[in-house]
Amino acid sequence: MPAASRLGIVRGMPSPVRAVALAALAGLLLVLGVPVAAADTSDGHREVGYDVSYPQCDEDLPDGPAFAIIGVNGGIATRPNPCLAEQLEWAAGSSGAVPEQPPVQLYVNTANPGQVRDEVSSWPLAGDTPYGTCRGENDLACSWQYGWIRAYVDAQAFLPLAATDAGLPTDPAAYRWWLDVETMNTWQTGSSDARARNRASLEGMTAYLTGKGGQVGVYSTDLQWRRIVGDVPPDSPLHELDSWLAGASTAREARATCRQAPLVPGGRVVLTQYVTRGLDHDHSCA
Repeated sequence: MPAASRLGIVRGMPSPVRAVALAALAGLLLVLGVPVAAADTSDGHREVGYDVSYPQCDEDLPDGPAFAIIGVNGGIATRPNPCLAEQLEWAAGSSGAVPEQPPVQLYVNTANPGQVRDEVSSWPLAGDTPYGTCRGENDLACSWQYGWIRAYVDAQAFLPLAATDAGLPTDPAAYRWWLDVETMNTWQTGSSDARARNRASLEGMTAYLTGKGGQVGVYSTDLQWRRIVGDVPPDSPLHELDSWLAGASTAREARATCRQAPLVPGGRVVLTQYVTRGLDHDHSCA
């Protein structure tokens, strides 16, 4: 799930001595007529979006977000978010104040456990794919099939019951889906072939969701994306997908992050994330 702790963001409390010194300096600047810049930590409530998932179960969430992005999974790709229905119901109260952002969006955990397939029960044993026939091996075909199955379960098993309880559509086409790509999940490593298999898993997820009419984008940091996926070739279904970039700690940093390169060539950076008071905030780059 998108979260500050997994992005290496650490916040320390300022020391009392430093706080007093800063206060004195601010007072001196005011006396001298020098303007003091205020800390920039928010976009303004009406334009802020939030993303939440299982860590926010039973927590009070902000009223009337501009848009909300709800995690379908409970931290790993095979597990549902136990609070999905309640959080979707909260998301349904989004104001829609940012026209470029759908008021209710979803994100899903992604993975590729092919290198440890003997230790998991979810690795596919069969299936026809763009890379040929999957026969249970650690190859491109079964990696693609693994991703397709994970997206199928997200859209046809995890989402429908929760969305029904929340009074929201159960059709995958009603949502923008973000593929959450982070090193905390199980990925293949060690070679360009491993990254190609990871890419195939994401392509399988994308194929299922877009085949059902859903919009798909990718969430990560540049460092994690390069480590897990690497370069995306022009003939990949991932090419031209939009990006949601993590890693900022203030609204000002999030706005600056909008100017970074997208994770995928041909796509756009449409969202950036920053963390304030332990809650993920989201800035629209439009």
